[in-house]
Formats: sequence, C-alpha cells, structure tokens
Amino acid sequence: MVTDSSASGACPSARPKSPHFSSGPCKKHPGWSLAALQTDTLGRSHRAEPGKSRLKQAIDRSHQLLNLPSDWRLAIVAGSDTGAFEMALWSMLGERPVDVFAWESFSGDWAGDIGQHLALEHNLHRADYGQLPDLSQAKADNDTVFVFNGTTSGVRVPNLDWIADKREGLVFCDATSAAYAMPMDFNKLDVVTWSWQKVLGGEAGFGMLALSPAAVARLERYTPARPLPKLFRMTKKGKINEALFAGATINTPSMIAVEDLHSALDWADSIGGVDALIARCDANQRAVADWVERTDWIEWLAESAEIRSSTALCLKIVDPAFTALDTAAQSAAVKSMCSLLAKEGVAFDINAYRDAPPGLRIWGGATVDAEDLQCLTAWLDWAFAQWVSSQQAGK
Repeated sequence: MVTDSSASGACPSARPKSPHFSSGPCKKHPGWSLAALQTDTLGRSHRAEPGKSRLKQAIDRSHQLLNLPSDWRLAIVAGSDTGAFEMALWSMLGERPVDVFAWESFSGDWAGDIGQHLALEHNLHRADYGQLPDLSQAKADNDTVFVFNGTTSGVRVPNLDWIADKREGLVFCDATSAAYAMPMDFNKLDVVTWSWQKVLGGEAGFGMLALSPAAVARLERYTPARPLPKLFRMTKKGKINEALFAGATINTPSMIAVEDLHSALDWADSIGGVDALIARCDANQRAVADWVERTDWIEWLAESAEIRSSTALCLKIVDPAFTALDTAAQSAAVKSMCSLLAKEGVAFDINAYRDAPPGLRIWGGATVDAEDLQCLTAWLDWAFAQWVSSQQAGK
C-alpha cells in the first residue's frame, strides 16, 4: 500500500525544492526574481509610449511563442481567462445554434452562460468528472464551445480531429491550462483564450484573447441583440478595434504584471520555446504517472490515459477504507492530508477543486520541476499512511 518508511510514520528524507503546486496562481518560473523585473513603466500611464510599447511587445511575444498563425489577432483583456472567454461568448454568440461540451466546473459555467443567461439555442453534451462527452456530436454548421483541458477534472481532449476543417460555425476554445502546455492545431479553432497565471506562472487578473480571421469577420458582420458592457466591446462602428490588438487595453492593466509576463517569456525563450514547455509538462505527468502505476491507494480521475491532462494532475483515492466513507468524510480526510503536507512545507494548495470529487489536484505545468513531483509522491504516501493510522487508532 505505502512504503515502509511511510508506514512507520517516518517522514521522507528528501523534500521538494519548491512546495508550490497550486493550480492557479501557479508556481513562478525557475530563476524568477521580483528584483529582476523591469520597473521603467511603473508609475507611468499604460497609454504613454513606454507602457504601450511593453504591452504590444507582450502581445507579439506571446503570439510568437504559441505559434499562432500570422493572420490571427491577439489582445490582452481584463478578468483572466474567465474575462477573456466571457468577452468572446457575449460578443459573438447568437448568430447560429451552439454545441456546448461540458465535463467539469468551468465548462459547466460556460454551458450555464449560454443556456441560462444568454438563453441561446444550444445542444448541451455533458459528462461526469473523469470522462469526456461524445465529441462527435459537434456540427460544422453550429458554433462549438469547449475547454481544451479541464483544469478541475484533469481531463483534456485527446486531439481536435472531431472538429471539421470546413465549417460555417466558429469554434470557441477555453485553453487556460492548455496553452503553452499541449500541441494545438489552430486550423481547427477560431477563438482561443488563456491567462498568464497558468503554464507561464504569471500574475493573475489578465487574460489573452486570440481571434482567427473568421472570428473577426463574425464580429464585423454580426451584432448581438443584447447590450454589451464596455469591457466586452471589440468593435467600433462595425469594424474590429485594431487598437485593442496593438496594446491599447480597454482598462488599466498592472504594468508590474506585464513585466512579470515578460520575465516568464524570457525564461520560455531561454529553454527552447513552446516545444520545451510542452516537454516539461509531459515529463511532469510521467513523474506522477510512474508513482500512480506502482501505488494501489491512488488512481487518476481521468478514466483513460489518452484524455489525461499533463498540467492539472487530478487524482482520486481508491483505497477501500476511503471509498467506504461518505463524501463529507472523504473531503475531511483529504483536507487533513493536505494540511499535514502544508504544515511540513512540502506541498501547498493540492486539494481538489471545491466542486470536484474529493481527491488531489497537483499542478504539473511547465514552471514545475519533475524532480519536485517525484519527491512529492513519497510525501503523499506518508500523508496517506498518517490518515490510515489515525483511522485505525480511532476504531
């Protein structure tokens, strides 16, 4: 069940160099230092030339790192990935029916927006945590809304083959924990959003919104029959607001957060770009997968390897003593394990998302080192052994 040292109650001898395994905001990149950030733009208007230039550079560098097609537009917007995706949904949906695919918390939120708040004609394709809905139900004539990687479930789409190359509808992809971590075929997508706080370990609060030419054409052709708040408006007089995609943000951004993004981009460039970022995420998944394979009390929440996330490493406890408990008792057990690990200073913020089944959620994005995850697994065995001992002592 667990290692001898764990069963005896002895703490593992090695500790992760960093205990930061939160799924957002995520660990800063290796070598990060607050003192290393540029400060020339601090205290200056973001519309002054220095600030506007750094914003435009952040857009251009992000565009290049992600290998977005040259004819796609990219903007910095408010409200993290949530703000970026809401901006797209409220500004662009309604021209045609929508196919919505939901299998975890945030994709469920988008389904709620579309069905309840926007009240659009739609087809909802839903699956439980650990599963994917039937992606073949996507229709080329409809708009499609989905998350590439379910941050709260650890379930990702295995590929984009289910999306038609020739289509009338637009494909809206929430890629917040997939961008820079997983290969993405942009020929299959039209609207892609993500945030700085995930794979790049940037500061929270800002989202990025990428639009294909077809998405721009939709914005210029279709005006939804609903009022749009200022933060959601991407057009002026029926044309795309080009300034938004050149660093003129709708609201005032934090320039220190912008400089923090530049630091993350510098690091990503220094290690080999997006391919290196993807490789680090894959190595992190393997580090945990090797442990899961040899450990009988833990299992992946994702039901098959092909849909298993390489960033949101979501796990469930399958030991009979745990599964015999009701949900509230399971949640309490996991909370106690996580508290032990936090008290030891070896893992912070690894409890499952509040709406997910009781379990563990460990961030494996590119800023995390595989060696730290390998080290963490011994501590997970130790924490579980402590819980088992407490259960036995209470009988």
